[in-house]
Amino acid sequence: MFELHGHPHPEFTQRIRDWGFTAGQAARLWRCLYREFATSAAECSGLAGDFREQIARHAVFSQPSAVQISDAPDGLARKYLLALADGERIESVWMRFRDRATVCVSTQAGCALGCVFCATGQLGYRRDLTAGEIIGQALFMRQRESAGPDRPPLRNVVFMGMGEPLVNYDAVIRAARIFGDPAGLSLGAKQLTISTVGVIPGIVRLADERQPYSLAVSLHAATQAERLAVVPAARAWPLDELIAACRYYCDKLDRKIFFEWTMIEGVNDSLDQALAVVELLRGMPAHVNVIPLNPTDAYDGRGAARPGLERFRETLLKRGLPCTIRQRRAIEVGGGCGQLNPAAGAARPAAPMGPTVGSTEPSNR
Repeated sequence: MFELHGHPHPEFTQRIRDWGFTAGQAARLWRCLYREFATSAAECSGLAGDFREQIARHAVFSQPSAVQISDAPDGLARKYLLALADGERIESVWMRFRDRATVCVSTQAGCALGCVFCATGQLGYRRDLTAGEIIGQALFMRQRESAGPDRPPLRNVVFMGMGEPLVNYDAVIRAARIFGDPAGLSLGAKQLTISTVGVIPGIVRLADERQPYSLAVSLHAATQAERLAVVPAARAWPLDELIAACRYYCDKLDRKIFFEWTMIEGVNDSLDQALAVVELLRGMPAHVNVIPLNPTDAYDGRGAARPGLERFRETLLKRGLPCTIRQRRAIEVGGGCGQLNPAAGAARPAAPMGPTVGSTEPSNR
């Protein structure tokens, strides 16, 4: 079966032509998918009957269905528990800011990398998502959240939901290309951020292929021993090799990297850690995003308090390393960074399309 949402425009058009239909008919179907949010052949208006029949027989629509929805009390975030066609469940978040919206999409059902403070890692790995399933999350949320005159437009997509994007590299890059298509969501490369816990082969591949998307690397510690204590993947991809790969990326693309630092009280919030980060990233075009740890059931660490965050940031800034304390969204409904886990916690039942809310956005916007 042909996954309609899983192919960039040229491949999509060629498949429709292979079926014996015209490029104009392909363009009409593409519009049904990305501007009218059709979820079945029956919803594809303006198509000839034989074309609609071909779609029904040989194509798959990748949009998920909502199982539960959780609204943040501040009205700025909405978390979706979504069901995929095979019954797997994932979580995605719509994030509302003053003049724009951002969606945080998942790239895997679960995650195999097991960061100790991450609810998705505590869930374990189920499977990779297809490019269409990644795209489908954003289209589903955009459709539901676009009603009404006061709804901010979708401006950013962050691959920071469930899963490790660079382990599912091909599907993620394919999805990013589709997000950027002018006839689709038309998002610029800088509006798409790929996050990784430090998968070195993926970082090098991004550089060698000159992929234009923003890169965020979850760092969390400035020495190998301390990083290994919270990020088991550091055993496969040690810190010194990770930093070498990041320098290679920056040199190859002449582009900065956003380093994510989840701050845990008494673990990585000290002055010594801040000074070590400065030395580790010295000479690299880098920006550090600091955010306090979000609570999860299986990890008893505590997020650093605001004074500790500010002390850490000021230490970096005074030594010439850009640093931002990230905004937080949807913490109360388990929609913040590291909290996504469809097996944890309950939310209210899915409701009809209604008022928008939003979650957390990186500072590179």
